[in-house]
Amino acid sequence: MPGMTLYDKLVASHEVARIDDEHILLYVDLHIMNEYTSPQAFSGLAARGRQVLRPGQQMAVVDHIIPTHPVPAALRVIPDEASSRQARNLKRNCDEQGIALFDTTDPLQGIEHVIAPEHGMILPGMVVLCGDSHTTTYGALGALGFGIGTSEVEHILATQTLVYRVARNLRIRVDGRLPAGVSAKDLVIYVVHSIGAQGARGHAVEFCGSAIDALSAEARMTLCNMTVEAGARAALIAPDATTDAYVTAHAPQLHGAELAQARAYWATLHTDADAVFDVEHVFDAASIAPFVTWGTSPDQAMPVTGTVPDPQAEPDALARLALEKAVDYIGLQPGAPIAGVPIDRVFIGSCTNGRIEDLRVVADVVRGRHVAAGVRAMVVPGSGAVRAQAEAEGVAAALIAAGFEWRQPGCSMCLAMNDDVLRPGERCASTTNRNFEGRQGRAGRTHLMSPAMAAAAALAGRIVDVRDLEQTR
Repeated sequence: MPGMTLYDKLVASHEVARIDDEHILLYVDLHIMNEYTSPQAFSGLAARGRQVLRPGQQMAVVDHIIPTHPVPAALRVIPDEASSRQARNLKRNCDEQGIALFDTTDPLQGIEHVIAPEHGMILPGMVVLCGDSHTTTYGALGALGFGIGTSEVEHILATQTLVYRVARNLRIRVDGRLPAGVSAKDLVIYVVHSIGAQGARGHAVEFCGSAIDALSAEARMTLCNMTVEAGARAALIAPDATTDAYVTAHAPQLHGAELAQARAYWATLHTDADAVFDVEHVFDAASIAPFVTWGTSPDQAMPVTGTVPDPQAEPDALARLALEKAVDYIGLQPGAPIAGVPIDRVFIGSCTNGRIEDLRVVADVVRGRHVAAGVRAMVVPGSGAVRAQAEAEGVAAALIAAGFEWRQPGCSMCLAMNDDVLRPGERCASTTNRNFEGRQGRAGRTHLMSPAMAAAAALAGRIVDVRDLEQTR
């Protein structure tokens, strides 16, 4: 009998019951909620006269709809009535059920996928679910995380379990060293571009290789966060010394004998040498350049040195139609270089790139320089803790001096559910995870890239290769 993958081990350790050949009842260690995917679930519980089974294994946060205006945290308000009602409903539900909530005026409020790891809520070996697709982030710490729907939220609140269809296994090995100026964000856009938006559909993806080993814990979160853009149902990296250092630094509740026991368990969380994967891909890190999206799907991307594809060169009629639609929406000419395209806005933040490491990189690029005339550039930290740390380190001061807006935390322009919105036709260099039509505002145009690349675009007023900018210092 072949060995088990890391994914297989995590699923097996949380299997409550086998339903059929494809489905199990999965135990959930931690369930995270936000203001817009939970209301119907609480209503469903109330209609059935049920209570939350295990309130201590739930956490909630207001993050998607909250404005990010730079006012003190204690003075933050949500002026839009519909959005304010969502936040009030979440607070009422959490108060009634005894669920921890990072509310609007909480100084530690932030994006759910930033808050949970930084407060030591995510440990290797856990199953963590949330009504948000980028819950795959937690695989960076060796936890199985994935997004769920509203009806599933209700099921978890009532039973702390989920009826779960087991995924297939896919491994991505990345060996070598990422070149200077190339980050985990470039790597994940490259991977999504290489295997396609459906390349990991139905699979749990495990990353391995020397390039992955070299990534920091926060860089691994970026990688796992965006793997869902290739259709992955989960993304995982086996725990190692980097994981241990991050978790123990952020989870002081683990100490002494309990920490020793946890470490012994973490050491078992790896794929067996004789395990078999359904699909495998191998990439060379040294061959990767800074990547930029040109279209309306995260896989429609290219090196910053590339040119916009010509739809007429695509032989498949359906694929050609999709390319034509994307090129038309994004407003670029086939064959034109992506470098040099003027931008109007720059957005740095989100659950993909709103952590302290990301903001440090941006500060390093812009220090002593200034945002180009006519460009509105904003930085939205991923959490109150990140914001405070950036201010303590002088990162925020460097950003402000360079002409960036320094905002309060939230999802912000990642999906434009508040008033951080692109106007029709505006073009944005963005560190977010999706460049769909209208994602950042109706008729807005989004180019996904790394924090360093977005910072360089802000300074130049156009898409540029950050490696060229660094050579001018």
